[in-house]
Amino acid sequence: MSFSARNVAMGSREEPKYPHQSKHTSKIYFIFILFLLIFTPRVDSSWWYIGALGARVICDNIPGLVNKQRQLCQGHPDLMQSIGEGAKEWIRECQHQFQYHRWNCSTLDRDHTVFGRVMLRSSREAAFVYAISSAGVVYAITRACSQGELKSCNCDGQKRGRSSDAEGSFDWGGCSDNINYGIKFAKAFVDAREKMMKDARALMNLHNNRCGRMAVKRFMKLECKCHGVSGSCSLRTCWLAMSDFRRTGDYLRKKYNTAVEVTMNQDGTGFKVADKNFKGNIKNELVYVENSPDYCLMDRTAGSLGTAGRVCNKSSRGTDGCEVMCCGRGYDTMRVKQVTKCECKFKWCCAVECSDCEDVVDVHTCKPHKRADWLDIT
Repeated sequence: MSFSARNVAMGSREEPKYPHQSKHTSKIYFIFILFLLIFTPRVDSSWWYIGALGARVICDNIPGLVNKQRQLCQGHPDLMQSIGEGAKEWIRECQHQFQYHRWNCSTLDRDHTVFGRVMLRSSREAAFVYAISSAGVVYAITRACSQGELKSCNCDGQKRGRSSDAEGSFDWGGCSDNINYGIKFAKAFVDAREKMMKDARALMNLHNNRCGRMAVKRFMKLECKCHGVSGSCSLRTCWLAMSDFRRTGDYLRKKYNTAVEVTMNQDGTGFKVADKNFKGNIKNELVYVENSPDYCLMDRTAGSLGTAGRVCNKSSRGTDGCEVMCCGRGYDTMRVKQVTKCECKFKWCCAVECSDCEDVVDVHTCKPHKRADWLDIT
């Protein structure tokens, strides 16, 4: 049920003046809700919307969750809070990775699909979003476990005894991040929707979800505490910890660049690579089924916001350059005042005092298409 329909349905408790009107209205609501269920596209990983709900996460209010996800939500409300915070983090990371690209991981306010119709296409961008979102769930849950915020898990205490690395031997101890629990729950929760489907898109999503989960585990690092006379580090106690999420984001961004186009097998159980000359293994690669649009022009049916008005770098030949970003349409230049901190001095003890310096800089923004009204497909 949509939020608006829910509000209307629950808004008044007065007895209707005309009973037949109440029945007629209920029938209209039922038809309206049925229409939404039939015609709402199945691309949305609606659990992404948990990040927008924040502390108000109520399992029944998250649109589009399948039964398995709703059961996990009801059974682990504390984990849903962690997933909500994690959602904000991986969306910020996505936007950081693509800030200088035509598609910049834009989100839509008050839209439970979060990214809109751009996720309808089984493209590289969809592959990245599913991978980074799955990684974000693993990261958020694992971190919450180690910080003692969850009832169902804590630190990983399985590693015991002695081991060694390039610096010598050490004892396992401390509080290792429980990455295996994070992966297990993320797989159960995130994959639940896709496991109900048997099409190429579901297989693609499952594959990219797994790549995201494994990306977090890939960057587990050894952290140690030294013991000994005068900190000599003759004895060490070590544990495994996750690296900063930026490393996972950087890794998946590279995988986006080398993503592999695939088609579904005839038996519907797996993929085959579209390029017959491809010799590698796609197990740890992001995969996509459809080519991406160019994202140059606003196209509501494709979810493209276009690049009109986007800031570009006049001197760059990369994706942030005005030629590439503006798709050859040209750019406008305006002079703006910019205030920055300058003439900073260290003051004893212990502060840094700076002045505000005003500078005038040129800002370049992409021109709209000359016939934007015609090309703005609705």
